[in-house]
Amino acid sequence: MKDSEFHALVEERYQVIEEAMDNCDADIDCELNSGVVTLSFVNGSKIIINKQEPLHQIWVATRENGYHFDWKDGQWIENRGGRELMALLSDACSKQSGETVTLG
Repeated sequence: MKDSEFHALVEERYQVIEEAMDNCDADIDCELNSGVVTLSFVNGSKIIINKQEPLHQIWVATRENGYHFDWKDGQWIENRGGRELMALLSDACSKQSGETVTLG
């Protein structure tokens, strides 16, 4: 994959994440700054999502763990557990907010 394609895929996913956060009922602040998405929760915890250009990966840091996602078959898939990015974010946001969060 070319760097330009990677950046376009990441930017598209960041936009999806921002829209999903705007449409969810949980009180989670979403901020995009310098290629990093920060999800901030009322309890002070955060989820950090950033791109790793040299590896062409998206990295996610939650309160519980860190995850690396590769682009496979049209989806961002976690390279150890095989979970899709939005599914993992839904679970992580639910745990960190204490509310059920479903991100499309």
